Amino acid sequence: MSGTAGGELRTSPKVPWKIRFLLATFNAISNACLRRNGTINRSLMKLIDFKVPPADKPVNGVATADTTLDPSRNLWFRYFRPTSGENENLPIIIYFHGGGLVFLSPSSKSYDDLCRRLAGELPAVVVSVNYRLAPEYRFPSPYEDGVDILKFIDENPPEKADLTRFYVAGDSAGGNIAHHVTAMAAEHDFRNLKIAGAVLIQPLFGGEERTESEIQLVGAPLVCLKRSDWSWKAFLPEGSDRDHPAANVFGPKSSDISGLKYPKSLVFIGGLDPLRDRQKRYCEGMKRNGKEVKVVDYPNAIHGFYAFPELPETTLFLKELQEFIYSQ
Repeated sequence: MSGTAGGELRTSPKVPWKIRFLLATFNAISNACLRRNGTINRSLMKLIDFKVPPADKPVNGVATADTTLDPSRNLWFRYFRPTSGENENLPIIIYFHGGGLVFLSPSSKSYDDLCRRLAGELPAVVVSVNYRLAPEYRFPSPYEDGVDILKFIDENPPEKADLTRFYVAGDSAGGNIAHHVTAMAAEHDFRNLKIAGAVLIQPLFGGEERTESEIQLVGAPLVCLKRSDWSWKAFLPEGSDRDHPAANVFGPKSSDISGLKYPKSLVFIGGLDPLRDRQKRYCEGMKRNGKEVKVVDYPNAIHGFYAFPELPETTLFLKELQEFIYSQ
């Protein structure tokens, strides 16, 4: 079934009422958190951003622990390790959460659940990064945090992790970070770590010119252009617009990446995601620059579908991700 009907983009996805309610609540409260003076009401965000501590005992067959690298910038990660197959070295995924570059963390329940599911079902060792958020910290803070985590893991490999099967992944804003961290890491010589691939799940990219999907899918679940514009302004350097290379990787101000040693990437796109056209442009730009990209497009998927196991695309997503990681 296509995301179009009669030549027009279908903007009203068929999702269970419970998911609609959760997404509508998230949209309403997160929008209310954004102040006109460019700051965020983080106390209000606590109403919907429920935190989960690391589990002393395995939950759903996955053990978790937190490791702090730099307390001065609150740089830490949550480590997810399957407890079955104790003698097997597993692929390792460094994961960057979504949240528009301004919200959420690895301890947010939605991301603790997601990374636990990835670790258990793929299976893989997952390292979920607590990077610095805007507006308190602007570009390039989360990218630098990500590279520092890679360097730390290179020198301090997690138990039962195969550093030759290392994947950089993220969803939404985390997908943006995954791209830039992978690009920055390509210029660093690691001693043990080898990046085998990048996984961008409905990545957040931007630009000054509105795309067709942004115009036609106004009101789609989770993605709000007004909130995205606010986030880009809070994140990008003072005086920059959305054509800054951090947002618009292949825009008018971008640099040439054709000579960059960028690994094979897997990009997930949803037909009912307002960001889909930007994601497609990103994939086209990567291919023009000689990079290998596999695109998986689910016509009926909303932004953030992977957070909801009950949606049919989530099962397909896990299978595609497993195949990508274990076929390398």
